[in-house]
Amino acid sequence: MKTPKVSKTRVLMVDVARRLFAQYGKENVTMNDIAVASGKGRRTLYTYFGSKDEVYLAVIENELDLMVERLQGVLRMPLSPEKKLEEYVFVHFEAVKEAITRNGSLRADFFRNIYEVEKARRPIDIKEIRMIREIMEEGAVKGVFRLQSTQWAAMMFLYALKGMETPYINNNISNYIKDHRTQIMNVILNGLSTNKYEY
Repeated sequence: MKTPKVSKTRVLMVDVARRLFAQYGKENVTMNDIAVASGKGRRTLYTYFGSKDEVYLAVIENELDLMVERLQGVLRMPLSPEKKLEEYVFVHFEAVKEAITRNGSLRADFFRNIYEVEKARRPIDIKEIRMIREIMEEGAVKGVFRLQSTQWAAMMFLYALKGMETPYINNNISNYIKDHRTQIMNVILNGLSTNKYEY
């Protein structure tokens, strides 16, 4: 199935809006500002977007699509399932951090209006769960992961990652995570107990 072709004009407007939102904040940017800065008329802008909120949502979705592209690159790496999962964890953190920090308004909303960001992330979450599940299924087939349900494991894994995003972005734990990569993956892959539990 072919991906629908995206208009170059729409791509331009989303990029212009991203830069304006990052520089001035979403609240201080008007639809007219976006139209003028993109060199297009208001009528053209309203052909693609019904409101500034729609433009903002498109900016977030674009940033998240870039993140997904990076994560899909991890899936193509010739690594063992354990190493692939490890790479996925750290690429996820860095990709989210880069998307947030290069977009001033998005950074503010990530901490102030998380609902808006989460609404845009729902389709991306589904893609991430699918990617994590693919790695886990490969590991289960190769006998390195012991999982009763890769779907549930992938969901819980993603939610755990998302729970660490805010402190990672704030640099509260980013250096710790980078410096203790092996320890963290040991807990993720092997758990805390020396006993084997069946759930």
